Amino acid sequence: MPTVNVDTAILFDQVGRSFTDQEFEDLCFEFGIELEDVTSEQELAAKDSSAAAAAAAAAAGGKAQSNRKIYRIDIPANRYDMLCVEGIARAIRTYLELAPPPRYRVIKPANGVIHQIHVTAETAQVRPYVVGAVLRNITFDKHSYDSFIELQDKLHNNICRKRTLVAIGTHDLDTIEGPFKYDARVPKDIVFAPLNQTKVMNGDEVMTFYESDRKLNKFLHIIRDKPRYPVVLDAKDRVLSLPPIINSDHSKIKLTTKNVFIECTATDLTKAKIVLNTVVAMFSYYCKDQFSAEPVEVVYSDGTKYTYPDLSTRRVDATVDYINSHAGINPSPEELVRLISKMSLFAKLSRDAKTILVDVPPTRSDVLHACDVMEDAAIAYNFNKIVETLPKASTIAVPLPINKLSDSIRREVAYSGFTEVLTFTLCSHDENFAFLNRADTGDAVKLANPKTVEYQVVRTSLLPGLLKTVASNKHTALPLKIFEISDIVLRDESVERRARNQRQLAALYCNKSAGFELIHGLLDRIVMALDVKRTAVGIADGFYIRESENATFFPGRRADVYYQGKIIGTFGIVHPEVLAHFDITFPCSALEINVEPFL
Repeated sequence: MPTVNVDTAILFDQVGRSFTDQEFEDLCFEFGIELEDVTSEQELAAKDSSAAAAAAAAAAGGKAQSNRKIYRIDIPANRYDMLCVEGIARAIRTYLELAPPPRYRVIKPANGVIHQIHVTAETAQVRPYVVGAVLRNITFDKHSYDSFIELQDKLHNNICRKRTLVAIGTHDLDTIEGPFKYDARVPKDIVFAPLNQTKVMNGDEVMTFYESDRKLNKFLHIIRDKPRYPVVLDAKDRVLSLPPIINSDHSKIKLTTKNVFIECTATDLTKAKIVLNTVVAMFSYYCKDQFSAEPVEVVYSDGTKYTYPDLSTRRVDATVDYINSHAGINPSPEELVRLISKMSLFAKLSRDAKTILVDVPPTRSDVLHACDVMEDAAIAYNFNKIVETLPKASTIAVPLPINKLSDSIRREVAYSGFTEVLTFTLCSHDENFAFLNRADTGDAVKLANPKTVEYQVVRTSLLPGLLKTVASNKHTALPLKIFEISDIVLRDESVERRARNQRQLAALYCNKSAGFELIHGLLDRIVMALDVKRTAVGIADGFYIRESENATFFPGRRADVYYQGKIIGTFGIVHPEVLAHFDITFPCSALEINVEPFL
């Protein structure tokens, strides 16, 4: 969960009321966030003795930190709209019903000219997407400016996945000229002075310069090995940013900045639009025309055009019965509308009063389905007020018969001193067939485009996984007694998906001697626990064993397992050739059976 440091004076001013520490902690708990700590700038500076803190102190001119109270608040990872004090204050203000949630608007520029970003075809090689917006007549002070920068950092580390998916660039619009260009150029052709630097560098020099920067060096790998670097330029070919690394010093945001040009380059367009909407929604609060932004038109090389940001609402409906039954509450439809509206959503009743019609604002990208609306209704209702009840018997989950049987067998094998392992479902073709001295019978599901030779087929036997486990644990003291009860997959053209799962049990014993009798005894214990009677060879209504021809096992020391007249598995001493294929130097005995016939 991201942690946001919030100045209480600013928070309380924007919420419109004050709280004691205990009142605010209780409010956070009800709302689904957490007050982690109550501290101050001085205490935070004292706790953080890192180089970054020292640098920040130096940048502040050595001024002493203030003693203003700071709340450290943990925010759910999906609430991107609450990664700054503006978003937290707005959400709490709406939750306390002090004001309705704002309506965000895209307005036309006063001169009627919409800024454009022209995208070249070369960007497809690195970061193919870009979105943009303009915040007009914005007023920053020291705290709002710092919050603006910190929100970008929080988004970069969260939804942007450390800038691999999205990189945010913000620029003083009055220092640059449109139309803008989003291009991808060879590094030596990208020349500019990076943010807070006076030296002009090319793309290669920028990479070298920031190798020692503790904050930025972790982003260099994203584009460093690319033949071309993405770059945003203005109409005079001046570099605005080298995403996802750094912006240009020429267009940097200052306290005196009045008009902000925002561009987000991305490998994921959906994430880019969410990030842009979040930044615009949070800081349009400081615009002269509050909660409004001017559009930017993105023009791709094929002529297609898109306009951003999209601040329209989305419709998500949820029935009253669904919300009440799944949340375990029973308010009236009108009360549900009030509760949902407390969560920064726009809710109203359908004509028949059976459905809540919810318009989701651009800040709530986490609301996708009716279940999200139901969750918000439960939060607003207050989880502590929900009466605990036992679910109806018909809704209580019960294990599938095959899983219940598997658990019974698992317990018996564990009681016999074997340790359960979980191995990969995919293996190589050779491990599944040739290494076991088996021919490919065509019953294996093969991957059309395997990423590696180790994952070519879905296993048709559990033995390769057990043998690989032994090979990887040669340092472990002998004996090794391991087992697995899990599914294999077999091709089956008679079913729609053309494959079926089959539950198998495999056990393996490895020691200085083969231990054939231990594996044989394990089989006897399993069938005894399952209350399966042993019959003479050839009798179809019980269990018996007969000498096998399975080449995985040593001749004369192998047997097929029959149940109700059909072979359900094999056991024996593993053939030395098989052991050699898996680089195992000690003898092993193994058992593998299909457990489904015992249902």
